[in-house]
Amino acid sequence: MNLNDTAEQAAFRLEVQQFLRDKLPRRLADKVRTGRRLGKADMEEWHAILNERGWLATHWPREWGGTGWDVVERHIFEEEAALAYAPRILPFGINMLGPVLLKFGTDAQKRHWLPRILDGTDWWCQGYSEPGAGSDLAGLKTSAVRDGDHYVVNGQKTWTTLAQYADMIFCLVRTDNSGKKQDGISFLLIDMRSPGIEVRPIRLLDGEAEVNEVFFTDVRVPVENLVGEENQGWTIAKYLLTYERTNIAGVGASQAALEQLKAVARTQRRGGRALIDDPLFAARLARVEIDLANMATTNLRVIAAAAGGGAPGAESSMLKIKGTIIRQEITDLYRRAFGAHARPFVEEALEDGWNEEPIGPDEAAPAAAGYFNNRKLSIFGGSNEIQKGIITKAILGL
Repeated sequence: MNLNDTAEQAAFRLEVQQFLRDKLPRRLADKVRTGRRLGKADMEEWHAILNERGWLATHWPREWGGTGWDVVERHIFEEEAALAYAPRILPFGINMLGPVLLKFGTDAQKRHWLPRILDGTDWWCQGYSEPGAGSDLAGLKTSAVRDGDHYVVNGQKTWTTLAQYADMIFCLVRTDNSGKKQDGISFLLIDMRSPGIEVRPIRLLDGEAEVNEVFFTDVRVPVENLVGEENQGWTIAKYLLTYERTNIAGVGASQAALEQLKAVARTQRRGGRALIDDPLFAARLARVEIDLANMATTNLRVIAAAAGGGAPGAESSMLKIKGTIIRQEITDLYRRAFGAHARPFVEEALEDGWNEEPIGPDEAAPAAAGYFNNRKLSIFGGSNEIQKGIITKAILGL
């Protein structure tokens, strides 16, 4: 129980904990806890379990299949799920496209796409970044030209997470080149099985092909798959990014990782004493714990503002920056806690079916992989340098 919980919140927390004990497959929790890779079937299994309980879309309204939870209930669920080592809810359909359709979609689009997001009929990925338009997202060049009842799409997207599994992709495309670059962008929903789409994997530092390049060659997309008005996609893009950047903060995941780090620091020894009693290590641990507690409070405020109909801008950028720093610091400390045991990195050890004798403690196996993978956090979702520029403009007016 959290001492800050009201009686109702404490009861809800107990309900969530009981659900996780009863319904979270031990096999999935063990994979998350030990840093092993989750496959598509693993993620779909957990989504289906949550959807059966009605707990998948935690910030959708009840009339569209969501929970209708308030900001504190969502925070409690995220925290407890992370502490139980539940797989994360993939954000692309539930936490990114869903809110966009609820705000900008037609009734027909909501009726068609929202149930399919919930029941797993469609696996979504995000088509935003391009080779020449990452942090400068408005510089995108992927074009969509109207041809009767269709748009014809040509171009390339990159860093597209889990596109290898996706049935659908929501894309920013250029529909007008005549004015400001922000004014000629539209938001399209594209079937990944369409002729003319090619997906090429990009292998990351930890050895996993988690992200991809996606190429479009004369891909025909029905006009009814346009969300909002033509050339008004930049407004939608900014709205979606606030949800993405808030999600990147990863408060619940960081809280779980911090508890795991503390447990490791109590067992690992340096100079004849537990690592957690080492003054230098303990100081870094305390600093990150204080920062995380402060970020959790800020995160609640931002989500509450969004629940009230707002679309936070500078606040979500602040969360993105701070969340990135905290998560990278935790993975760095986790790696350092194992010393030489964290140095060997055997990629195959993170896959199903690996039965070799571990080189060091079981918890050390994913230490290097987690450290390498989280280097990307300060880049994706808009680099931290770009976020600082957004904050400067929004708050200081510079």
